[in-house]
Amino acid sequence: MNKPLSVRDLTLIGLLTALVAVATMIIKVPIPATQGYIHLGDSMIFLAAILFGRRHGAVAAGLGSALADILLGYTAYALPTLIIKGLMGYMVGVIAEQQSESLLNIRNIIAMIVGAVWMASGYLATATIMYGDFTAALVGGFPSDLLQGFGGAVLFIPLGIALKKSSFYKDYVLK
Repeated sequence: MNKPLSVRDLTLIGLLTALVAVATMIIKVPIPATQGYIHLGDSMIFLAAILFGRRHGAVAAGLGSALADILLGYTAYALPTLIIKGLMGYMVGVIAEQQSESLLNIRNIIAMIVGAVWMASGYLATATIMYGDFTAALVGGFPSDLLQGFGGAVLFIPLGIALKKSSFYKDYVLK
């Protein structure tokens, strides 16, 4: 059974949720075929899940991404986003190796690949259901979602390495 979250954990989850939302909202490139957009939020999802684990990753990913959808006017996507991104954060956190000194290990790489493919597949299914056109969702949305997911993984690497070397991270993990 999981231990209850401390005030420190809840505060960190709140900060990670805000990071996901802001990174999602700050730069967005619209995708007309699916009425979605490409953003940088996945890098913060990888950061939350890989560095802080599945619980932090799932909550920050789901709530932060859904909040960004609501604030940006993509409300039709908010519920699917909550589910898709929440499960993405959870899966990445389960697969990742938080205890390793190096972020570039096989488990973390596999976690990011699984997370990006899951996210793109989730939005492929969502767009197919919402718009009734699998081909448009596959051609117009799936490649851009993969680009977003793998781009987020690439962006996460230098950010994650820097954060993992910081005194904040060392103090947080050791306490």
